[in-house]
Amino acid sequence: MSTSSVTLYLKAEQNIELQSEDVYLKDIGKLTCTDENILAKVKTIKLHHFKKGEPQRQVISILKVIEEINKIYPNVTVENVGETDTLLEHINVDRHKGPIQWIKLAFVAMVSFFGTAFTIMAFHNDIGINDVFTKVYEMVMGQQGDGYGILELAYSVGLAVGIIVFFNHIGGRRITKDPTPIEVEMRVYEEDVNKALIETADREGKMIDVN
Repeated sequence: MSTSSVTLYLKAEQNIELQSEDVYLKDIGKLTCTDENILAKVKTIKLHHFKKGEPQRQVISILKVIEEINKIYPNVTVENVGETDTLLEHINVDRHKGPIQWIKLAFVAMVSFFGTAFTIMAFHNDIGINDVFTKVYEMVMGQQGDGYGILELAYSVGLAVGIIVFFNHIGGRRITKDPTPIEVEMRVYEEDVNKALIETADREGKMIDVN
């Protein structure tokens, strides 16, 4: 098949995490082509090599990727249906192993638990929840309450159930197949961070791009 009539489709990802120091074209996204030989060759094109001492986070432009493809197959048409720039991150898995990681995990869990508990208590103290319960009890029962009763118990149970339903998790199990609010916010945050890093690299001229 003549390469002049071949179209290579590339769907580049926004962020790629790699354990290998060598970055190949197949790592940055998905490719498809009617010519299997061209597709196999293109996938093995090396785009970058992470050296020791340099930043382990690089941004590569898809224009640079197309340029590298055209060096081998100048007549192949490249259609990018994904991102225009890709953030490459070299991850050292061994660096995250050991007891230090478990200590960090325990610390974050404790901060999350006690921080949330303190926030709930502070909120209830600000709105005077005990006074509200007392007034409601007097209005319904016609007399002053003598301590914690069914109203406080029902509110506590309802608060716990509401949190579980809202966050769509109980223990390690998901209640429904829908993503949780935290997962949605984390995806939005991750996308915003990636865009900021890409724009910063472009402004500072540190992007791997065409000349």
